[in-house]
Amino acid sequence: MLAELFAVMAPVLAGAGLGFWWVRLGHPYPVDFITRLVFNIGTPALVLASLSGADIDASTFGRTMLATSLVMLTMGAATFIVAKLLRRDWRVLLSPMMYPNTGNMGLPVVLYAFGSAGFAYGITVMVTVSLFQFTLGTAMSSSGNPFKSLVKTPTVYAIVIAMVLLLTDTSLPPWLANTVDLMSGFTVPLMLITLGVSLASIQVKSLRSGLGFSLVRIPLAAVIAWLVGGWLGLPPLAQSILILQMCMPVAVINYLFAQRSQREPAYVASLVFCSTLLALFYLPIVLALLM
Repeated sequence: MLAELFAVMAPVLAGAGLGFWWVRLGHPYPVDFITRLVFNIGTPALVLASLSGADIDASTFGRTMLATSLVMLTMGAATFIVAKLLRRDWRVLLSPMMYPNTGNMGLPVVLYAFGSAGFAYGITVMVTVSLFQFTLGTAMSSSGNPFKSLVKTPTVYAIVIAMVLLLTDTSLPPWLANTVDLMSGFTVPLMLITLGVSLASIQVKSLRSGLGFSLVRIPLAAVIAWLVGGWLGLPPLAQSILILQMCMPVAVINYLFAQRSQREPAYVASLVFCSTLLALFYLPIVLALLM
């Protein structure tokens, strides 16, 4: 199991390492351009490519979405307490508290641990997290009018289209599906490389703070997901996947939000980095309890 989990996380570490050593060797890296490219083209394509062909019924989709939403909102409320404990601005910690890496890390782990039956629940959690990320997350990271920013965010439209396709059991035309799949391919690598660029400037103090944040967030997310899943009466499989997904490391996209809003991006990168490293050790324990 440990070897399989490492196989999932190794590309994350390799991508961040590439960005880290790229700037350490003195090469230029256009962070602003890459961030715009990922937000406006790569991420919408990734959402459509990942969700347009998923197999899940409307009832399951709705109940799991509600549970995921409640967990994220509760984590958001807990941000104010965690921010006081860590002596940080709550606006910096809000996105890392709410948005775990349910996509490029969470989905492979779900598929390995629970198979195709559980993968539908994992997809639903990822859809819900994505909706929050590119509505509330976009509004929080914008320095101008939040509504105007949302209207101009292509990922919001991609999520709406993907949900319509899911609920109506419709597929994209082959030519469009192939195009979206091709364009989505650069998104995660560029996100990880951009993360590594920021990691190159992180100090040891930031790493210690990132470790402390992870040790607080992970058990808190697990307990809240367990309570919410039990309260809503989710099936055992759905509840297990909800807990697993909410315990995933801090999503890389949170660094891009911080970069976009200029709210301590180096510190947020340390949260992503530390939680990803810790996942190698705590995910086997979480899986042993859930499976």
